[in-house]
Amino acid sequence: MSDTLELVIITGMSGAGKTVAVQSFEDLGYYCIDNMPPTLLPTFWELMKESGKITKIALVIDLRTREFFQELENVIAQMDNTQYITTKILFLEASDESLVSRYKETRRNHPLAMDGRLIEGIKQEREMLSDIRTRAQLVLDTSDITPRELRKVIVNNFSSEDYVQFHVEVMSFGFKHGNPIDADVLIDVRFLPNPHYIDELRPLSGKDAPVYDYVMKQPETQTFYNKFMDLLSFCLPGYKKEGKNSVIIAIGCTGGQHRSVALAERVGARLRNDDYVVNITHRDTQFINKKNEA
Repeated sequence: MSDTLELVIITGMSGAGKTVAVQSFEDLGYYCIDNMPPTLLPTFWELMKESGKITKIALVIDLRTREFFQELENVIAQMDNTQYITTKILFLEASDESLVSRYKETRRNHPLAMDGRLIEGIKQEREMLSDIRTRAQLVLDTSDITPRELRKVIVNNFSSEDYVQFHVEVMSFGFKHGNPIDADVLIDVRFLPNPHYIDELRPLSGKDAPVYDYVMKQPETQTFYNKFMDLLSFCLPGYKKEGKNSVIIAIGCTGGQHRSVALAERVGARLRNDDYVVNITHRDTQFINKKNEA
């Protein structure tokens, strides 16, 4: 366990992007809580310290808890005096014009303008938050940036050395057991010669050398593999550029035991050689053992 516990308080103007921010911290491995009353922070933090299991926490505190908000500065000052907590404040703001536009798009009510003009609520909120803004370690103006760009700024400022921003999951599966609903790229390789019809290969999987070699020596496999890798070499940088943290590539054959397994192994190994962080899984190979036991 780390001797220091890290707390990030996400606050700022309503409509400035706190939802995107807390989602970004979740992706970074933070334990996230939305809309916690500041008075509960010391008690909550003592519980986290005693558990020893969570060392990074991000909390959203805004004017939805305005009856407690004035106590936030006192609580932060109290926690700053402890030796085991590192507290950082991320303050999100935007121009009046941007905030008005966003509220009109979502048709939501501003928390301080329930019965009045939207712009008056924004101005009142900005004044109320002026003190906490001056204490923030990072102030981000989201007026002219997209949610994807905001995520990137947060990752650049708060990710740890061991954080993997983009990774690839290569999985094999069998169509007869159902399509994987979470796949980003799904490819059907049932057109390739099937080792299932060779008696000595049937009880094996695509991870076994005889099956792997049989699948890979087929001319159709070589042509498909080269074209598929060309497609992935084109697509994966685009997924990364658009802000995705991961991509799931699903390769399917009939039973998910032979062709898809062999190709998932080869595609995954190639992507690792191309410096991607890759995890290879085989969803349906457990059915081989069940058949052999029967």
